[in-house]
Amino acid sequence: MTNFPAHPFGTEITTANIIDSMKNCRGWEDKYRLIIQLGKRLPSLEDHLKSKSVSISGCESNVWLIWKNNNNSYQFAADSDARIVKGLLALILAASEGKTHEELMAFNFEKYFEEMYLLDHLSPSRNNGIRAIIDQIKHI
Repeated sequence: MTNFPAHPFGTEITTANIIDSMKNCRGWEDKYRLIIQLGKRLPSLEDHLKSKSVSISGCESNVWLIWKNNNNSYQFAADSDARIVKGLLALILAASEGKTHEELMAFNFEKYFEEMYLLDHLSPSRNNGIRAIIDQIKHI
């Protein structure tokens, strides 16, 4: 694909940074704000990249995911029309970026979200959407 967005975070945001930040939150409202802030840092996809071929079914919101493989290391870019979903995408991309297919398959996303104490606070439809995004990443 042409004009593929660069990874939005570089090495600045890691899963360890995110988990630490989440643990320092005082409650769900602080976590929610942090998720929204992370989503704001995720670059929007250009409209021509938002095709049906990269949309994620199973999400109530519109979600688009694109990727490319560089020497068996995957780069991702994603977008959503919902702020909280875009923030959740940022969490998922931080955990996925630069991994090989084998590393993606081995990564325990459920444990990652449990460490942040997020799954209990998200609606069943949001949890289903997260699983659909993760399933798509694991099936590339």
